[in-house]
Amino acid sequence: MRKQLHRYLNRYVPFSEEEIDLFYSYLTLQTFQKKEFILKEGDVCKIKFFITKGLTRTFKIDDKGHENIIHFGIENWWMTNMESFITEQPSLLYIQALEKTTILTISKVNLEKAYIAIPKLERLFRIITENMFIAIERKNEHYIKMNSKERYHVFINELRAFSQRVPQYMIASYLDITPEYLSELRKNK
Repeated sequence: MRKQLHRYLNRYVPFSEEEIDLFYSYLTLQTFQKKEFILKEGDVCKIKFFITKGLTRTFKIDDKGHENIIHFGIENWWMTNMESFITEQPSLLYIQALEKTTILTISKVNLEKAYIAIPKLERLFRIITENMFIAIERKNEHYIKMNSKERYHVFINELRAFSQRVPQYMIASYLDITPEYLSELRKNK
């Protein structure tokens, strides 16, 4: 896991072995079983986490009781509920493991300590946050410019291996279409 994290971090900012060792000392390893919650609505999100193995989903439940998936997380992605993490207010979202998932977590306190000890980390997390913002903008652009069929094809083509790991009804939720319509789209590829 340490090597996996090192490879990931060095994609954005070069870190020495000593810096990686120090950063790793701030992290905690956790494993979540399939369907186990990493964060529940109403809890304050106290961690950022790096997925070393597994798959997560972030979702909310609307007034009618329907789950609305906002995004998924896979290996080598940093995840959190940014609003709750930063404001220390209760989360409006859930984060759940969809497979047995192993993560490296860092608390807000330890992240601040790590920023001071390893100043490059702030640059790293700025780049990660910028990339997350770009992904959100792309998703929003797809919703504005594309119809459901086009959104589905973009999702399947850009995330082919990932889409095989996610139940179809969750893909439908993420794309804001009904499972029945998704089934029809899959038949008419």
